[in-house]
Amino acid sequence: MPIIRRLPDNLVNQIAAGEVVERPAAAVKELVENALDAGARRIDVTLRDGGKALLSVADDGCGMDPEQLSLAVERHATSKLPDGDLTDIRTLGFRGEALPSIGAVSRLTITSRTEGADHASAILVEGGSVHPVGPAPGGLGTRVEVRDLFFATPARLKFLKGSRTESQHAIDVVERLAMAHPHVAFTVTDEGRTPVRLTSNSGEEEAARLSRLGAVLGREFQENAIPVNAERAGVRLVGHIGLPTYNKPTAAGQYLFVNGRPVKDRLMVGAVRGAYADFLARDRHPVLALFLSLNPHDVDVNVHPAKTEVRFRDQDLIRGLIVGALKHALAAAGHRASTTVAADTLASLTPRVAPQTSLLWEPQRPSAPPPYAQTHHAPPPVNREMAEAAWQFQAPQPMTPPPQGFAPAARAEEADAIAATPPSFPLGAARAQLHATYIVAQTENGIVIVDQHAAHERLVYERMKKEMLGGGVKRQGLLIPEVVELDPADAERVGERADELAEMGLVLESFGSGAIVVREVPAMLGVRADVRGLIKDIADELAEMGDAHALKEKLDAICSRMACHGSVRAGRPMNVDEMNALLRQMEATPHSGQCNHGRPTYVELKLGDIERLFGRR
Repeated sequence: MPIIRRLPDNLVNQIAAGEVVERPAAAVKELVENALDAGARRIDVTLRDGGKALLSVADDGCGMDPEQLSLAVERHATSKLPDGDLTDIRTLGFRGEALPSIGAVSRLTITSRTEGADHASAILVEGGSVHPVGPAPGGLGTRVEVRDLFFATPARLKFLKGSRTESQHAIDVVERLAMAHPHVAFTVTDEGRTPVRLTSNSGEEEAARLSRLGAVLGREFQENAIPVNAERAGVRLVGHIGLPTYNKPTAAGQYLFVNGRPVKDRLMVGAVRGAYADFLARDRHPVLALFLSLNPHDVDVNVHPAKTEVRFRDQDLIRGLIVGALKHALAAAGHRASTTVAADTLASLTPRVAPQTSLLWEPQRPSAPPPYAQTHHAPPPVNREMAEAAWQFQAPQPMTPPPQGFAPAARAEEADAIAATPPSFPLGAARAQLHATYIVAQTENGIVIVDQHAAHERLVYERMKKEMLGGGVKRQGLLIPEVVELDPADAERVGERADELAEMGLVLESFGSGAIVVREVPAMLGVRADVRGLIKDIADELAEMGDAHALKEKLDAICSRMACHGSVRAGRPMNVDEMNALLRQMEATPHSGQCNHGRPTYVELKLGDIERLFGRR
């Protein structure tokens, strides 16, 4: 029989370190969280060889005296649970495992000084062996240096990635924590370069948070972000979310925080997906940063050693708050579309000159200056007189009336109506229809190109949802009921949802095995609706989503499919009044900047952008 024995302390520490310190980024996370808990206003992180050779975190927090230094490297010694209540955790750290775990697999040096102390103190831990505390030079705060990470467990080194990959993981950790603490300055230095340099943001909470998010996520997010601020039953949700047309193919751009702690929570991710369900295709994901604040007694953070998972006491409250707050914020954005739509359009219109290549290899002459296209200096000076002459040559000519009889008489009234409509509306005034599909409108400082089918699809969808909330969609009976043949399984699925479909104005019933008879359709679909195609699309939607999805999501998807069938089709000619009516409805309808599948309904180009396309600027 095997004998049970106690493991030596160094082995116990190494086992625990495997749970807490998975890679250099995990050590960075623990040390930066300690600095934030110490009240630091500036945190500097230094990396070498991806953090494997050197990992240093310096802060200007409260510091530690010699006695506290000795306790800090002991297992389960912490200052963050004064009452010993695990249900009242108000700090990022609380386990007391990080420093001893790091010291068990590396050479750890902690230098710290408190306010009023004559000098700093330092302690060294090598592979779990603790050296005595001694005096050392140092300023106010704490500096933690981790050298030769995993030298005591060389097998762990084989599982680490390259230096650049490990550095990027550490940078991601710092940036996530920086989002939740905009009033703290952060820097990350890696092999002489500084990929992260975030200054402290002062001022109001919302403005400081948006400035920090813009510094981390980029200017595009800052330009296309919508503020979120909601509170319910003592739970507060703030942050910024991206417009639906500003999306990504993965969920990597979603940052979620609970009481200042970065988390990965399935409940919150599912709530975000539900809030954007009406605006994005299933393979697209929004970009956002949400910060949830609630009583520590209502959330359990003691779930995983990495402290990235949480459990909520009232899950329905959290989900309802997130879905409601995000939908309200998206509705407040109105018909607004992201600036990236215009940027992508301009990028596709800009001609790309292919580099000239030679079939024969020619050696580079050292004395020859590099071509201008390969330099990043200012362009050569241009003769001012020639520039002015070119501008006058390219300037638009004054408007002259067309020759008499140039416009057909049948189009004269329509031309007068076009000219009489002022372009002072947000989406401008209709000027033309191209290929019976795209509406071109003129604004005060640019043009707008509208996809008439996508825009009207969103308008019909929003009207159907509004009617459903108001008591049901208006229905229109078919003179001759439509019989639609389906696969028996599809027919059964559609028949089971007859009551829910009736709420949306679609009255049907089973008609034997493998058939559905449709007796009434939503009035807004019109008499020319493709009932057969609609029923087949609904059957496909139900088969794809399955029974695991919420009924609300199924109804929204089916409602969206109905709106697609009832909207103005591409290829349908529209007169000026119809085009302007569509534009005015878009301005008054929330979410009209994107169709039900997340595609933009219009592209706006400023006059300055158009002039740059033609070299006028």
